[in-house]
Amino acid sequence: MPEQKRVQLPPAGALLVDQARNDRVGEFRGVSGPYWSLRPIGGGPEWEALPEYVRPATRDERLRARTAYENARSRGDVA
Repeated sequence: MPEQKRVQLPPAGALLVDQARNDRVGEFRGVSGPYWSLRPIGGGPEWEALPEYVRPATRDERLRARTAYENARSRGDVA
């Protein structure tokens, strides 16, 4: 029987990078079966990611994602 690796869950709201989706940054929302639920910063539709393709966002990635959200908000693209 193959050994399963135990993955520690990040806290809700932690910013993570989904490497399977072109390094898309999202907030951790919870677990749905074998997947982790992530959503864009500031809201939007959630997506599911396999934990083995997800890693914590670096400081620069967090800053870039938050700046992109604030720019979109200032243009009126998001609420």
